[in-house]
Amino acid sequence: MRPVVMCQHQWYCYSEVTPVALVGVTPKAFLLLNPPWSTNFKNDRVTLTCRDSLSPARGDISWYHNDHLLDNKSEEIQIHKTGYYKCKTRRSSPSDPVHMDFLPDRLIIQAPHPVFEGDDVVLRCQGREATSETVLYKNKKEIRKSYISNFTLNSVSRDNGKYHCTASRKHFWGITRDISKPLTIQVQELFPPPVLTARPSQPIEGRPVTLKCETWLPPQRSYIQLQFCFFREDQALGSGWSSSPELNLPTMWSENSGSYWCQAETVTHHVRKRSLRSQIHVQRVPVSDVNLEIQPPEGQLIEGDNLLLICSVANGTGTVTFSWHREGTVRSLGTKTQRSLSAELQILTVKEHDAGRYYCAADNIHGPILSELIRVTLRIPVSHPVLTLRTPGAQAVVGDMMELHCEAQRGSPPILYRFYHDGVSLGSSSVPSGKAFFKFSLTAEHSGNYSCEADNGLGVQLSDRVTLSVTVPVSHPVFTFHPAGVQAIAGNVLELRCEAQRGSPPILYWFYHKNVTLGSISDPFGGGASFNLTLMTEHSGNFSCGADNGLGVQRSEMVTLSVTGPPSNKITLITEGVTAGLLSILGLAATAALVCYFRTQRNSGGLSTTGTPSYSPREFKEPSRTSNTDPQEPTYSEPPDPMEQQPVYSNVDLGESDLVYSQICSIQDTKENSANSPKKHWEDKEPAVIYSELKKAHLDDSAGLAINQDRDLEDAAENYENVPCALSAIDH
Repeated sequence: MRPVVMCQHQWYCYSEVTPVALVGVTPKAFLLLNPPWSTNFKNDRVTLTCRDSLSPARGDISWYHNDHLLDNKSEEIQIHKTGYYKCKTRRSSPSDPVHMDFLPDRLIIQAPHPVFEGDDVVLRCQGREATSETVLYKNKKEIRKSYISNFTLNSVSRDNGKYHCTASRKHFWGITRDISKPLTIQVQELFPPPVLTARPSQPIEGRPVTLKCETWLPPQRSYIQLQFCFFREDQALGSGWSSSPELNLPTMWSENSGSYWCQAETVTHHVRKRSLRSQIHVQRVPVSDVNLEIQPPEGQLIEGDNLLLICSVANGTGTVTFSWHREGTVRSLGTKTQRSLSAELQILTVKEHDAGRYYCAADNIHGPILSELIRVTLRIPVSHPVLTLRTPGAQAVVGDMMELHCEAQRGSPPILYRFYHDGVSLGSSSVPSGKAFFKFSLTAEHSGNYSCEADNGLGVQLSDRVTLSVTVPVSHPVFTFHPAGVQAIAGNVLELRCEAQRGSPPILYWFYHKNVTLGSISDPFGGGASFNLTLMTEHSGNFSCGADNGLGVQRSEMVTLSVTGPPSNKITLITEGVTAGLLSILGLAATAALVCYFRTQRNSGGLSTTGTPSYSPREFKEPSRTSNTDPQEPTYSEPPDPMEQQPVYSNVDLGESDLVYSQICSIQDTKENSANSPKKHWEDKEPAVIYSELKKAHLDDSAGLAINQDRDLEDAAENYENVPCALSAIDH
């Protein structure tokens, strides 16, 4: 039988996990005992189990007692007779015989089965009756004494001798001593001496040799680990002891010829065995079969990688000179002289010009031998692509056709380009060369950041982000009045409102009356624009507005407004009279005596003076009798800023009347003391006092007043007329 290294079973060995079957060898069966003792008392029963390599055994089992075939085909049998037992399965050869003893003695010594070299063995000195003291003997010499029946022997060997024991028994008449029959422990060989083999058996100089130290373990001890050591003459090779049964010598030279052998032992060092010596002769041959190998394989490199050129010879010994060449160049890329069958040359950080066909040469004085040509190709990673956005005009406008161009200046084709808008993929395009295009029609949602990426399988490169702002043309604006309505009172301030629902800011809004421009307002953020206008009767007619953000003006629909009130010449006369009165007052030392108040009815209406704004109830301030109104202030053709006018109000109660006159503005001579008699000044020069007629609130109308507060305030703010101011009313 050929020995095998690291066998799990006698016929199967394991070399680096992979099982290797021994060709032409039939595996042996083996026996298991229960209880495990080979010596037993008469009438005891022992169960024998037959196993093979694929335990439990399958198929018919053959049992033998003293070489006689038993009439039992089961996997297990029970025995009670002395003799030699063995078994055989359909897939195995017969097992080694086991001698079983069934003795009628009073005292027996028992050893387990199986026992292998290096095992720790427990011997039992077993009596039919209780014993007080037992003594163990080896080769008739006492070796141990104990009051228990078990004795442990450490690391037994195959030549361990014969054992027997004695035991003392106490009786009422005295002590008796029983003696067992001698026992030879059936110690089996743990593994046979190893055999050293070399591959190849006749190595060539400069080539490797693999040494193998072969042996095997029985299936019952397949868990035991072995270690190996190889020697040339008396010098250990490699790193010494190793769990591998093989040793690879990468290069053999002629001076390495000699005597080789190996040793195998258990890791516990209990069992060690050595092989016979084998002679190995190393041969020398000329160089032949030169081969060039490239790493990475197939000669496919990426620009910036390292290129490794390996030149080797199949045959050749001694010192070899290697050289490497690129086709089309005169000088070699490099040379190395060494005693080996291969050499390497590394080209660091290959560039585009390093592509081409390579070969190597090997020479050991007999002349250079060339390898075949091997082509090296380079793939270039893509550079950072450049993204450009193209539109028909200078501005990107909704509805335009947008064209995205993405191009990497360097990179091996094909290149896959992907386009992104705010991180969301728009699409991709693979091109064999040049740039990639992506087209789409612009909408308002296409504003944002655009980028592209290029990928040719050697890594993805991203472009810089390009920001696009899509301009949305303005829609037709909506023109409205505030307060809303188709009729208005002259003298009121009317808010003209214009708003385009769509359009990119800034938007310039124009306001028109009968197609005549009233003014314009720029809206930088969106949301519309307002224009305040102090109404005159001439303002009746059609109003409209326009919106423009640089892409064309859009006009609103016409809105008609009817303004009711006195004609503009009446207002002018009243204004001139007031002005003349004010000028005369400045010449007097006393306070003003002329009082004028006016009221404008809703049903008739009239504008008091051009450019004077009327205020809504929500704009009323806390009443004050101090006036900041400049009597010389000019008339405005457009509504002044409401924040610039601070009208002063004061209430005058007429007693039993249900009206309250609220002083709007009082013009007095600032050079005179206000404490002077108002009646005297009234007689000389009447002061200009403007009153607003308000509805008087009664206590019993408080609830109604609260409910109609906004409406009353509106009446108070908008309903005026010019009335002469009586002295009695002032005095009152």
